[in-house]
Amino acid sequence: MACARVPLDEQQVTERDAVGKERSLPALHPDRKEERFFVPYVPLSADACPAEVEEFLERSKFILEDLEWLLALPHDKFWCQVVFDTSLQKCLDSYLHHAPRRLDLVPEPSSPGVAETQRALHRAVFFVFLRMATHKESKENFITPAVFGEVLYENYLFDIPKIMDLCMLFGKGNAQLLHKMIENIFTQQPSYYRDLDDTVPTILAVFDTIEEKCGVRCDAAAAAEPMKLNARNQPTSISMTQQDFVDIVLYLCDTSSTLHAFLNIFPAACSTFHSHSFLSRLTSFYESVVPDLEMALTKRKFEDKSLQEDVWQRLSHSCRKMLEIAHLLLHHTCLQPILEGVENMQTFAEELLQHFTSFLSEKRFLCDYDKLFPIAEDVSLLQQALPVIDETRTSYLLQGVHSARDSMGRSKPQPTVSVSQLANQETMREASLSIGHDVRQAEGGRESPRGAEAMLDAPRRGSNGAICPVSEAELESLLSCIRDLLPDLGEGFLMACLEEYGYDSEVVINNILEGQLAPALDAMDRSMPRPVKENLPGVLSSRSNVFDDDEFDVFRRDRVDMTRVWKGRRKGESVEELLNDKQHISEQRTRYQAYQTVVDEVELQPGDTAEGARGTSASYGIGDEYDDEYDDTYDMNQVGANDQDGDTLLNRRPFTIPRVLQKANKAEEPQEEENQEDQGLQSNMNRDQFIEDPALLRERVEAKRTAMQERKGIRVEHPSHVVGRPKGQGQTLETFLDRRKKEANKGRGANHNRRNMADRKRNKGMIPS
Repeated sequence: MACARVPLDEQQVTERDAVGKERSLPALHPDRKEERFFVPYVPLSADACPAEVEEFLERSKFILEDLEWLLALPHDKFWCQVVFDTSLQKCLDSYLHHAPRRLDLVPEPSSPGVAETQRALHRAVFFVFLRMATHKESKENFITPAVFGEVLYENYLFDIPKIMDLCMLFGKGNAQLLHKMIENIFTQQPSYYRDLDDTVPTILAVFDTIEEKCGVRCDAAAAAEPMKLNARNQPTSISMTQQDFVDIVLYLCDTSSTLHAFLNIFPAACSTFHSHSFLSRLTSFYESVVPDLEMALTKRKFEDKSLQEDVWQRLSHSCRKMLEIAHLLLHHTCLQPILEGVENMQTFAEELLQHFTSFLSEKRFLCDYDKLFPIAEDVSLLQQALPVIDETRTSYLLQGVHSARDSMGRSKPQPTVSVSQLANQETMREASLSIGHDVRQAEGGRESPRGAEAMLDAPRRGSNGAICPVSEAELESLLSCIRDLLPDLGEGFLMACLEEYGYDSEVVINNILEGQLAPALDAMDRSMPRPVKENLPGVLSSRSNVFDDDEFDVFRRDRVDMTRVWKGRRKGESVEELLNDKQHISEQRTRYQAYQTVVDEVELQPGDTAEGARGTSASYGIGDEYDDEYDDTYDMNQVGANDQDGDTLLNRRPFTIPRVLQKANKAEEPQEEENQEDQGLQSNMNRDQFIEDPALLRERVEAKRTAMQERKGIRVEHPSHVVGRPKGQGQTLETFLDRRKKEANKGRGANHNRRNMADRKRNKGMIPS
């Protein structure tokens, strides 16, 4: 067995060979690999028959069982299998290469078993890569970081294409885990940064390939290379076949989506792309290729309208991802250092302004970028961080952006969300990028997620979200702008149109005038009024709390006594003051005094009511006086006076005010004799009252003890004043006398009169002086 707390690369294990002889081997050795064959992954085709579906399920089951067996292996066995088993690497590579993406033109599996199997396989592959990217699983199971980096790099367990595919396949919902994985890989093996630097030119060559296939070349590329003789005969985006055109759009969509997922999860790679002038090449590619593909897609006639709609959505998705890539590069290489306050902020600000200025020549890219990420907001943020920025230069930049929008016929962009929020809105409708009036209605729908990622509880196509990206004031402004031109349309119909077309008033007006509304909107009543907005009940009015309507309820009271509110211990308050505060007693005294007031007879004037005396509302008039002719023969007979009455109210003791509520200044009657005083004290102690004040009890006992000592002739010792006042405030005569008495008599007790006896011996000559 491997030794504890020792790295795996330094461990030695003892095993028996085929003959049965023991031998010592390193923990990472090819002979320790289990003989197991991992079958490669084969995707399910779109037109698969039941036999092919059964074959796919069986193959996926084999792969899933093998991967679960691999994940259950111990740490040393797992790494031996990963490093030395080539069939495992081929299986993992085949899944990364052939696993269905979200944007593939592949229909969703109709069988629930296929979807469940694909989901389980997707999860198992991710866990295998996650364990492969972890060099320390526990305190006992770990690999030396330097050796870990060498193992990954020398055995090709990870490379840049694999990392990008991982971001594309597993990025949604696992961004934080992937970021830690990739960061650990690049930290332990810096050679991957060199590989990434070598990969960027390959990605730039993809742009050249797409431009060449479409028959467009930017000016810089045309000047760098001479045109071939057969270049004029090459097909363009309009003349090429439909399948080639669809392949180019899908190729562009896959490239832009994968690159955006990688840069979004691992922002540290932005500096490498920035060093190769990737941003300038991306803007020129966008300016030359996107309008050409849009025009070709507009002029092409597709027999399958659903295919045309899918191609439009993927082209729009590609444009958006390229714009977000540009924003990621600008944010992490220029804007983020300024916000963090690094030393050379002026250099980063100058570089950011140079990039914005270079965008002015690429009008299409500038308008689309400014629509998603308004340049005015970045300039305003830049001016707040660096007030020394040249205002003339920023004004020229903003004026150039405004001129580009006017030349392209664009409106002022609405406020948008940040990059972090855009990364979490993959399921929302792809924004329109002004790619032609003839196909606006194809952009109103929501993109349909497909592939392995779509099987992980992704929203289905056609769901209509209720999220409004504009404020109430902006919505009113858009409605008023449209109703100025089309006053006969209802606000409810216009709100549905704005929601369908991304709250772009120009697109709504154009589609209404040209009759190119979506079928759902065309079937609606155009005079439909605005739906009544339901007012939600207030939270304060519907809440219930035990502290409602108390003196500190700020939601129902305008004024609160702040003198009774403090934080921590109340200043200037002591325990003695708290105990001596009898304010609550004085507040209750008047209430209890009213209970002892007993009125036997109440004189009423004619017309007065008897509510106060008897609790009734009867009125006494002139004729209600005493009648002398009343027969009172039997009134003097006390019938039942001596009988036992069960009513306890008549036999109870009279009401007595509690002692604590009686007046404090009420003088007590002097008691001359001691027996009478003791009886009085005993009677007071037996009264039905609360616990007496301990201070009064101590005073009473002390007075009784003093009186007893005086009767017996015992001299009462007065309290000593030796302590006196604090130093510097002077001392009284009692303190001075008590201190002198203590000094003279302090040898009388424990010292056995040593001082007096020593003086006596010295006076008699017994001690030589």
